This record gives sequence, structure tokens and C-alpha cells, in this order.
Amino acid sequence: MWSKLKTNKSMAKRIKVTKNNKFMHEKAYVSHLLTNKDKAQRQSKSWKSISDKEYDKIKHLIPYKLR
Repeated sequence: MWSKLKTNKSMAKRIKVTKNNKFMHEKAYVSHLLTNKDKAQRQSKSWKSISDKEYDKIKHLIPYKLR
């Protein structure tokens, strides 16, 4: 019998999973000091999908988020 996998809590808080099981992460420099940034810069700092190479690594860190 296999033991249960542990979820890496730091990755679970940083990663969002879409309906099609794609992983998304938030871009940097968007948490504060937004008044100094122009509109285009603020809008471009949204969620970004993760590459296929990193997908396999993250899949093992957050195994139960894929359901």
C-alpha cells in the first residue's frame, strides 16, 4: 500500500489550477506601489501559465489540486 503524498503548502498557495488542469501563477511586482505604474503595466501583470517542463515538477508538489 502506498503512503499518501504530502502537498507542498507554499506551492499550493502560489499556484492556481484552471478547468483544463493548467497551472497558473501570478506575475511579480503587482502587490503594491501601483499608483506609480501606468495602466498598461498594471494590466500586463496578471496570471501567467506555467511551461510544460515545470508542469511535471509542480504536479508532484501539489498532487491533490488536480482533481
